[in-house]
Amino acid sequence: MAEQEFCQHCEQRHDCGEIYGKIGNVEGPSVALKVVVAFLLPMLVFILSLAVFGEIFGRIAGMKELGTVFGLGAALLVTAVCIFVTSVVRRRFSNSK
Repeated sequence: MAEQEFCQHCEQRHDCGEIYGKIGNVEGPSVALKVVVAFLLPMLVFILSLAVFGEIFGRIAGMKELGTVFGLGAALLVTAVCIFVTSVVRRRFSNSK
């Protein structure tokens, strides 16, 4: 209801449908793969690395808390390497096109 009242006072209320239609019909390459590689892959790598390294370091250190701390550091390092490698690969493939 408030939206309708707001639109009644808008000078461009007749152009909204046309503007949103143009925005929705923009042609271009899909960004789904880039989103997965840029955001989801590093998060997945971090979570899996944290679980694996936390368990490994927890068994080695004999204390679960200490294993979590070392696992966190190792997971951050692995994630940073993953981000670096994906950026290098992305640059190499974008330069070759």
